[in-house]
Amino acid sequence: MVLAVCVAAAGLLTVPVATAAFSVITSSTATWSAVENFGVGRLFAWGDNSSGQLGVGDRTERRSPTQVGSATSWTRIAVGRGHTCGRQTTGTLWCSGSNAYGQLGLGNTTDTTTYTQVGTATSWARVVGGDNHTCATWGNGALRCWGRNNAGQLGLGDTVNRSAPVQVGTDNGWVTPAAGAEHTCAVRRQRTLWCWGSNASGQLGLGDTATRTAPVQVGTASTWVAPAAGAGHTCAVRKDRTLWCWGNNASGQLGLGDTATRTTPVQVGTANTWVSVTAGSAHTCAIRSSGALWCWGSNASGQLGLGDTATRTAPVQVGTANTWVSVTAGSAHTCAVGAVQAVWCWGNNASGQLGLGDTATRTAPVQVPGTTGRPIATGPTASSVLLVV
Repeated sequence: MVLAVCVAAAGLLTVPVATAAFSVITSSTATWSAVENFGVGRLFAWGDNSSGQLGVGDRTERRSPTQVGSATSWTRIAVGRGHTCGRQTTGTLWCSGSNAYGQLGLGNTTDTTTYTQVGTATSWARVVGGDNHTCATWGNGALRCWGRNNAGQLGLGDTVNRSAPVQVGTDNGWVTPAAGAEHTCAVRRQRTLWCWGSNASGQLGLGDTATRTAPVQVGTASTWVAPAAGAGHTCAVRKDRTLWCWGNNASGQLGLGDTATRTTPVQVGTANTWVSVTAGSAHTCAIRSSGALWCWGSNASGQLGLGDTATRTAPVQVGTANTWVSVTAGSAHTCAVGAVQAVWCWGNNASGQLGLGDTATRTAPVQVPGTTGRPIATGPTASSVLLVV
């Protein structure tokens, strides 16, 4: 049963604590790791479906959560601008939607409106979706990418599109990839961070604005845990639970109190309690170890959830609740899972991406009726949402 939670004009009221979607492991050296607790179950989708990305067999938008097929083994999901992908517990990978650049990985450029298996492999682990490209790890740590490659976002050393998965280099140590609009970043097992692709705003964190077509290490630190890639900016959490951002900052999406672009990682404030971060087109949200949710950046559609449409250049807490367990940022909307796995969305709703049955914008979190689950996913240029229930 979904717990009813009241929403005040300025945000959420406190609700009972739910099981976290991460666990924090502390040692005598104050290091930690975020361990994702993915759910397994049915797949639900809503929002923009103009390319068939919801996988429901048509191109009609859905304004409320709609079940996709009958499978009950979905576990990891990714949303691009016009395509989506999901992994099932069998280790198979499935994609649907726009395929003009081969971003579905099917060996062709034909769109689909239902989920189609990517090859025959049963070793897929984690998948992420960019604007028009997709990357995914295998169980052995290999990273494969496919789709549009105009800026080298596939990391293959060139700018040639690929319509089927191609391994990035020979390293088998990739653990946490993140895909932005036209750039990609990923952490290796040694906790080093590597980025490649478009770099017009310094989103690769390499101290310049030169495009890279193959992975390049960001600095020398070996303390990175979880990156998030937006349209033109990147953020990442380190083992000491500090948060760092870089790249485009025109809307204050780096959270540094100004709108100046950064080409290398800069720490966001002084807090060392951050556990996860998500990057939208021009806004960012992150969760602290207390379960509090903070957002900043562009807010023209209320995507920060603060009850207004004023841009913020530094992190601001969303309401007073300390029960958030995961958050995902879209093009101009945000969705998050809170207490008892209740789902909340806010921001732009032109395509029904808030799942509330209409197209009215919301500037503060509103609970999606009768819906619980996790994980939940959207993307930095997306107006679609996936949820595992």
